[in-house]
Amino acid sequence: MVSVKHLPPAVKQLLTLRTPQPRPTPSLPRLTEVLSSTFQDAKAKRAERGWLTLTMCTLLTANAPPTIGHLYRFATRDDLENAATRRGYDEALSKAALMRESALKSCIFVGVPRTILSLANLHQTIEDDVRNGLRKSSVRIVNKENVDEIVARGEALWSSIYEPHAEKLRNKLGSYHPDFIEFIIQAYGTVLSPLPGGDAVEGNLSRAQGSIVGTACLRAEGGVGPQLTSHVFGLLKARDVPGLSEEDYWLASDEGTEWVVRTVDKILDVVKPELSAQDGVGQAKL
Repeated sequence: MVSVKHLPPAVKQLLTLRTPQPRPTPSLPRLTEVLSSTFQDAKAKRAERGWLTLTMCTLLTANAPPTIGHLYRFATRDDLENAATRRGYDEALSKAALMRESALKSCIFVGVPRTILSLANLHQTIEDDVRNGLRKSSVRIVNKENVDEIVARGEALWSSIYEPHAEKLRNKLGSYHPDFIEFIIQAYGTVLSPLPGGDAVEGNLSRAQGSIVGTACLRAEGGVGPQLTSHVFGLLKARDVPGLSEEDYWLASDEGTEWVVRTVDKILDVVKPELSAQDGVGQAKL
């Protein structure tokens, strides 16, 4: 077997074209300003967890990886530039876990490459004690004992998001490729649905928070209106899930869902300003 150790020069040069690098990092003072204003708004609405989820997914989708580390420092320190002002290990660990889980779920909506870049930046940014404290073993290994349970979770989430059109949509996607819908159901069950165990599982996101992932990613992606609409409906339908927290119930309300979309847009105005320029206005038209 011939080992290929180097790219051919012509191929190497070719790969430098067509914008291979992530988006340039936006002005960090401007980013800090919008993070501060949107976080204070979230705090007033008691939606801090939803804010961190939507912000992580918006920045990941915008594909400016250094903004992920900036978000972590903003979320865990009193002074972004001073590591000694971190508020505490437990808070930092909890927020790092939530950001990491939000990123994992994002790959369903915007793909693996951007997720890798953002997770890498988060991993490089978090402190050694937090990195060492995060879960190291997978809880998503599929085997013959749990595969039926995982598929059932995927089916349940699919129905929760897409009813009364769940079966019609399933048949349509299956007609495009017979393996496509099975892949989606399995991905929903393995990655997108909440893990069994609730808050006892590190970084676990609720049903409503999972729909915030989809809404934020697809809003930030742009050009995928039908899919965005479906997952906004999914967020609204999360209000019917038993045992909702007060925050999740508000996020799934009409007011809360509008707030999610508008908050994503405010962040996008800094990291992807061309989107607001296309609209001719810096706010969502709802």
